[in-house]
Order: sequence, then structure tokens, then C-alpha cells
Amino acid sequence: MRLGGIFLLVALGSFTAYYIYEPIPEEIEERWKLMLTNTFFRSLSHLADFSELVGLKDYMGVMYFITLAEGVVPVSDERVQVTEEHFDGVEVVLYQPKQLASDTELRRAVIYLHGGGWCLGSSRMSPYDLLAREIVTELNAVVLSVEYRLAPAHHFPVPYEDVYRVVKHFLQKGVLAQYSVDPGRIAVSGDSAGGNLAAAVSQQLQQEPGQQVQLKAQALLYPVLQALDLNTPSYQQNQDMPILPRTLMVRFWSEYFTSDKALFRAMMANTHNSPESASLLKFVNWSAFLPESYHGKYNYSAPAVVQGAGGEGAGTDGPSRSIGDPRASPLLVPDATLRSLPKAYVLTCEYDVLRDDGIMYVTRLRGAGVEVTHEHYDTGFHGALMFTVWPTDFLIARRMTDNYVKWLKENL
Repeated sequence: MRLGGIFLLVALGSFTAYYIYEPIPEEIEERWKLMLTNTFFRSLSHLADFSELVGLKDYMGVMYFITLAEGVVPVSDERVQVTEEHFDGVEVVLYQPKQLASDTELRRAVIYLHGGGWCLGSSRMSPYDLLAREIVTELNAVVLSVEYRLAPAHHFPVPYEDVYRVVKHFLQKGVLAQYSVDPGRIAVSGDSAGGNLAAAVSQQLQQEPGQQVQLKAQALLYPVLQALDLNTPSYQQNQDMPILPRTLMVRFWSEYFTSDKALFRAMMANTHNSPESASLLKFVNWSAFLPESYHGKYNYSAPAVVQGAGGEGAGTDGPSRSIGDPRASPLLVPDATLRSLPKAYVLTCEYDVLRDDGIMYVTRLRGAGVEVTHEHYDTGFHGALMFTVWPTDFLIARRMTDNYVKWLKENL
């Protein structure tokens, strides 16, 4: 009996070690904490796959548990006043300094867009709530956090349109005056899919006829910026990295556009480009826009162009057209559009499938004459900045937050 118990204990320990352990690069700090953290994400992903397979609940519906688990009710404290409002019909959480501004004092403002692959996430999650409060107190600024609608219930362009409506509403002079915001000191910012939305809004806003108030800055934190080539060196190098493996990022992209699984399969094979998007591949040619030090062992091969690619419903308003829409893939705009963009802060991480999206955008922005601050974390992984809450608090998250807030303080 005792021998059987020992065997069971050893077997359980071996299985646990096998399940938790991942070949994470030695360069990453707090590797074991990341392994343990990712065990939760992997377990939930496996459960989501099983749930969808047997027809209980779709994959993203199960993964949404992450959003619920970190949810908070944003409330005012001794330094920050928090209100929940609607701007042009879209929910927003508004953070303002508790101390009232004088008649002559105008404040900076940051419009923040949460990440989550357009399918998960909320401005009411604890890490976003804490970040908003820190920006308010450190910058004496107003922070507008947007609760845009999510896919797959609301496919592209709905999340983008929600954000754009909020930004347009907020930038009205009368609204800015109501919150004592300086029209010349407003930034848009976001992480991951939120960085995608921030970049897209920045581009589209400066093309808006008659737009009087423009953004002063854009801050993009490990942004996702293109859906045309999902085999860049970083997608290949980091395909099995924790938090955001390639399979999950591809699933986010496909769910953003459609619920048709054919697009997911095509994107996994990188055969999702149709003749409609073929002419845009030049904007994501990583052999031209990615510094050679990031090429690694990979050689460029242009993605295949397939007639009828894009999944069921592809057509004038279907996925094939959405893939090439710059509101979904901001890297696809011509240089002429980039030239008038506001100064930018771009954060990238070495161990992130999205690394090359951000670096290519830095190259293109600088080539167009835009002032860019690029902070690359050699030991960073996707989503790191949001890991600020115990027990998944990482040292690198603190450094990222400090540097990000410092840049806002100095450039806004």
C-alpha cells in the first residue's frame, strides 16, 4: 500500500512537472513564474477547445473567463475620480484627477484601448484599472478607457468603429472643455489589439475632413499591425511561446473577421491572401522593413495568393476585403498617409509573435519622417506590461510601465 502511494505521488509529480515545464528561453526573467502562469492559460485553452469540439460553448466564450477573473468595479479613490459614461453610444470608463482644475489649468488626456485580440479583455480588468490610475496621478491627466464591443459577436469593423466614434466625440472642443483637457495634449494608446486600434484611429483621424483637434501622440504597446503575412520571423521563432502562441494569434485574427473556420485554417497555412490583398504585400515585406538582426535563420518567402481565399462570404464586404483594410492592418497604408501622423512610442518584445509587426512599423514611420521612440525588450514576452497584479506580477512589467509613463510625461 505504501509502495503504491509512493508510485502514485511520483507519477503525479512527474505529470505535473511535464505539464508545467516549457522550453522557455533562458534570457527571460522569472522563467518559472511565467511557466506557472502559462499553465493556467494553456489549461483554459485546452478546456475551450474541448468545449467547442463537443458543442458546449465556443472557444472564445470559454476564454472570456480570463476577462471575468480579473474584472473589477472601477471606483473613485482619494486621488482619482472614476465615472462610467457613454460617448456616442459607446461605454467608457473615465478617470480624472480628484483635485478640480482651475479655470485656467488644462490637463493632458490619454485615450486608452485595452488588448485581448478584439475578442477578450475589458477596461474594467484590474491591470487596466491600475494603469489608468497611475497615468492620472503621474501626469495629472484625464484617462478615457474605451469598452468597445468584442468579436466574435461583433466582427470587424465594429470594434474599430466603436473606438473611432468615442475618439471623435471626445475631441470635440466642447467635450474637452467639459473635462478641462488641453486640445493640444491628447494621446491615443493601447496594447496588443488595442495598439492595433490606436494605430488605425491615428491614421484615419488625420484623414478626416474638417477635423479640428488632432492627436499629439500615439503610444503602441506590442501592437498587432498586419494580417497579410503570419509567417514573419517572429511568428516562426515564437510560435510556441507562452501567453500568445501563433495558433492563438491566428485564431484572434480569424475570429475578428468571421466565424467561418475556413479562414482560420487558411491563416494557419498562410494561404489566406486573395488577389484583392496581393498588391498590398509589399507593405509587409519583412526582408525590406525588418533590420537584418531580426531575420534570424529565416528567409523571406512571399505569402501565397489564392483565388477565393478569405473563407465563406469573402467578397465585397467579406473577410478577403477586410484582411486588406488598413483599419484592420495599419501597416498597409502608403507612406503619404504616414507622413502626417503624430509622434509615436512603440514597445516591442523579443519573445512575441508580434515583434516584427511593431519593428516594421517603426521602420516605415521613421522612413516617412515621423518622430518615433522605439523601446525593445530583449527579455520581454507578449502581454508582459499587464502582469502587475499578484501573484502574476513580473519585474519586467514594472520597468515597462515606468518607461511608458515616463515617455507620456515627457512627450505629451
